Amino acid sequence: MAEEKKEPWLSYLALTTVIFAVCATLSTLKGGGFSTRSVMSQSQASDQWSYYQAKSIKGYLYELQKEKLELDSKAMKGGSLKADYEKRIAAYGEKIRWYDDEKKEIMKKAGELEARRDESQKHSGAFGLAAMFLQIAILLSSIAALMKQKYFWFIGMGAGCFGLLYFFNGFFLFMR
Repeated sequence: MAEEKKEPWLSYLALTTVIFAVCATLSTLKGGGFSTRSVMSQSQASDQWSYYQAKSIKGYLYELQKEKLELDSKAMKGGSLKADYEKRIAAYGEKIRWYDDEKKEIMKKAGELEARRDESQKHSGAFGLAAMFLQIAILLSSIAALMKQKYFWFIGMGAGCFGLLYFFNGFFLFMR
């Protein structure tokens, strides 16, 4: 049997295809991780906003009760009952301030989680585009090897370069 002579560019084609395949695999892995982080951060942010809403409702109930006691206190002429009302009004005022402070912390934490979600979505999107371009590059490289046509490989290299650009962007986000 006569062996067909191997063209030298096919070795480079094989090497670039392996590089594209490794980067496509890593892109898929990292993109999935960032996608999961994005979903988890959104879920946690939603939980924080629900917690914020519950605190708002509780604080509002204290405000209503405080206003009612203030009106009742104004209607009284004096005595020990009025002093008890004043103590209760002051206590409700403290509770309201406490809920307001707690709501600020909850809002801050929810904002941080939303920022982490947004950042994760950017990474995930970049890795998704990288995987797409790298898969196209692998496909074109395979066609080039089967047909022994360099121009398919060159087109695949172009797609692979875009894939590598998005792959590195997935890590560093230099293109926002």
